[in-house]
Amino acid sequence: MAHADLRVVNARVVTPGETLIGGVAARDGTIVAVGSESSLPDADRTIDAAGNYLIPGFIDPHVHWGLSRYEYEYHEGLAHDFETETRGAVHGGVTTVVNFLLQPDPYVPDMDYFVEAGEENSYIDFAYHAIMHKEPHFDEVEALAEKGVRSFKIFYNWYKHASPELGIEHSDSGRVYRLLDRVSDIDGGVVMFHAENEDLAHERRAELKAEGRNDLQAWSESAPNICEAMQIESIAKLTEYTDSTSYVVHMSTGEGVDICRRYQEQGVDISAETLPAFLAHTNDKDLGVWGKISPPLRGESSKQKLWQGLREGVVDYAGTDHCPHRKPFKEKDGGKYGDIWEAIPGDNNGIEYFLPVMMSEGVNEGRISMERLVEVCAENNAKRWGLYPRKGALVEGADTDMVIVDLEKSAVVDDEFYHTMEPRYSTFHGEELTGLPTHTIVGGEVVVENGTLQVEKGGREYLPRHADGVAIE
Repeated sequence: MAHADLRVVNARVVTPGETLIGGVAARDGTIVAVGSESSLPDADRTIDAAGNYLIPGFIDPHVHWGLSRYEYEYHEGLAHDFETETRGAVHGGVTTVVNFLLQPDPYVPDMDYFVEAGEENSYIDFAYHAIMHKEPHFDEVEALAEKGVRSFKIFYNWYKHASPELGIEHSDSGRVYRLLDRVSDIDGGVVMFHAENEDLAHERRAELKAEGRNDLQAWSESAPNICEAMQIESIAKLTEYTDSTSYVVHMSTGEGVDICRRYQEQGVDISAETLPAFLAHTNDKDLGVWGKISPPLRGESSKQKLWQGLREGVVDYAGTDHCPHRKPFKEKDGGKYGDIWEAIPGDNNGIEYFLPVMMSEGVNEGRISMERLVEVCAENNAKRWGLYPRKGALVEGADTDMVIVDLEKSAVVDDEFYHTMEPRYSTFHGEELTGLPTHTIVGGEVVVENGTLQVEKGGREYLPRHADGVAIE
């Protein structure tokens, strides 16, 4: 058998079909063997996994690089965030990311820059979604698909009143219909939805402000569960009507799980993603403005229903909605317990806490099996976004993106835990997480070993997505 560059042995290897005792060998960044140790070729370097799990690197399908445009120009901020946030990704065990493009101008003329910004600054391979919030964006659907962007996000009908500084145009049912209908003609095309009804939320915000409320639960009450539920119901009906494919991002409610299950059973092509924050937190947690995310944190029943949805396959995907902001900007200089209405929505450092939280709250708490967790956080994300089987699975021919996870390794989330632009806050600060990476391997290269970064930024690939996925070469 031909010599390998790297092999990992003495591991519990999670593959799409089974978990086996053995290891993985790689050559030139590609997996060449998966199986018992005796079946693996010799290698230049051998890593002993010490009996820990060896899994495919997580794929985060939901991040917002470029939000530091509040401190930089958008293009400069995009390059900046790729370096700082993917540095956190590799420490946390995420090896591929799909970022949302967001600018008022058309995207296609800037695609070369978007690719360059990632390739020169990222520690991991990357792809793009496009946020469709201006009329000229709708005319780019086919051209974006040619550039390998086949997923298109719309806010329905959030940002009708909230966060005017973002410049996001309101999308009503007619605009949603037009996008679904257009994308239905794109092979592999998906319309992604931020599903919250802001007409109701606008009235509730006014009522709660009039009562003098200024607490995290008030933020949750200002966009009650029905805001999400009524939009998901509408999305499902419009998806059925247009015979299109829809994907609900950051689903937060138990009602959403029930609605998705009902329409899935009817054959409607609607799927859903949830976040570690919704699986680990409820709205009574003492998080101050750090806990202000959109949609908001919910109650215990929704948290439990989301876990059930993950186990049963109603919710088939997980991401983070990582929004990098510096602490003073997030808090609007009001501190952790400042003005809940003025603070910026969005969670920080999600891409780095993604794997540790899912291990700690999911596998170690018995809420989900390791095999199902890997499916939800790696394999399914690769399949949904046209990256499988190159990404998302430990199989021969795939990229050697993998993580060794010690389920007994613990750490308290403090200001030294993260390796991103802003390590000083997150919704998990002060908590102990158990189930951490010891090694992160990207493209056959050990990039983080026992908490120490081993490589320089850059040299990673843009992953254009095609109708039939990215084939193994």
